[in-house]
Amino acid sequence: MKAVLSTPRARGLTAPLLALVLVALTVWTVWGAGAPRASAATGVTAIADSLRHSPVYVDPAASDQLSRADARALERQIEKADKPLFIAVLPAGYPTAGLFSDLRTATGVTGLYAIRLGDRFDARADSSVLPRTAVRNLVGSVGDERNARTQLTDFTDRALTRMGGSAPASWDSAHPGAMISTSALIAVGVVLVAGGAGAYTVVRRSRRRRAEERRAALDRLRVVVDEDITAFGEELDRLDFHPAEAGADDIMRADYERALDAYEQAKTAMAAAARPEDVRAVTEALEDGRFSLASLAARREGRPLPERRPPCFFDPRHGPSVADATWTPPGGATREVPVCAADATRLADGRDPVIREVDSDYGRRPYWEAGPAYGPWAGGYFGGGILPGLLVGTMLGSMMATPSYAADYGSGYGDFGGYEGGDVSGADFDPGDFGGGFGDAGGGDFGGGGGGGDFGGGF
Repeated sequence: MKAVLSTPRARGLTAPLLALVLVALTVWTVWGAGAPRASAATGVTAIADSLRHSPVYVDPAASDQLSRADARALERQIEKADKPLFIAVLPAGYPTAGLFSDLRTATGVTGLYAIRLGDRFDARADSSVLPRTAVRNLVGSVGDERNARTQLTDFTDRALTRMGGSAPASWDSAHPGAMISTSALIAVGVVLVAGGAGAYTVVRRSRRRRAEERRAALDRLRVVVDEDITAFGEELDRLDFHPAEAGADDIMRADYERALDAYEQAKTAMAAAARPEDVRAVTEALEDGRFSLASLAARREGRPLPERRPPCFFDPRHGPSVADATWTPPGGATREVPVCAADATRLADGRDPVIREVDSDYGRRPYWEAGPAYGPWAGGYFGGGILPGLLVGTMLGSMMATPSYAADYGSGYGDFGGYEGGDVSGADFDPGDFGGGFGDAGGGDFGGGGGGGDFGGGF
């Protein structure tokens, strides 16, 4: 063998062979990393190692709970959604003391961790990926289901639409110890010969798909923004101000002029918008114009001038807010939001506010649950870094917290920072997000996603 390798021809083949080996590792990962691991070792370290390379781990002793085909279907769904959701299926007798915290530490990746243990189910998450209340509600919504496949599928369906973050890069890297077979090398050779043009085609298709999605998002935004511009124009008409009317002064005329300029600026910016993030300039102009109108109305009526505040959170068309009110969205955390006088009264009376609903893939929804394209729209109305606090725990807030959001829809909306889903933070995470005992599906205190007092049935 040494004599063969020392020939000039053999030496000339060394570099290509090494290249083939490197590509083989990648191809092997694509073929093999997604399959559920069936290692006999079931320690937390072994589970974490598996989850760093694939979103679903099924312990050999729990293989009767979830079939290989069902596990693979969950993996494909999670990988397609590009979300940091980790699922482990373990036998009923598996030790539960510190399970979530230990698994999160061993994995070292921010995300949402769900565990089916026998016929019990619970989950924890980094709060930057999904708030504790949202995790607890999600777990409660599937906690009574005894069939593992149904429970995990339902949980995955609901979690992927609510959580933030993106899948860890390690899901695309080769698993340590993977064996390189002769057949794999042969297949790689075929891929190298025929795959170059195909890979380029895939990249082009991906870029074209993303461009189409952004165009569709802009088309959807046009409808909403046109409604906003029309509503502002109607406010100008209702005000019925004439610069030469009796009692008008230069300050009033200046307010009116700013409102008119904002109206024209909004129309011009929307006509020129080529990307969803361009809409932010439109709503910034409308917010400024509405404040000018509110100031003009106060001067005409002899009332105190309004304070410069953000618009009403529930519908910016309501105009500048007059106060902050406590509000708790369904399944979300309580927060203070700016509200107009009418919505402040409704909330004080125990009634629902009048919420702006827009079209989404799921029908008419509040704008904060309608998809990522509404981030620039909301960002123009709620500047100054207040947007993250308003949107915490909502679908839009979770999406805007992902690293990929700025690339698709622009940045500068405030601090949605912290370790995002899929980031490698090691042991640097909030222990409170993963504390508490493992929930008891049959107990009245069953829950997930919060601190120690939020979880019953612990061991």
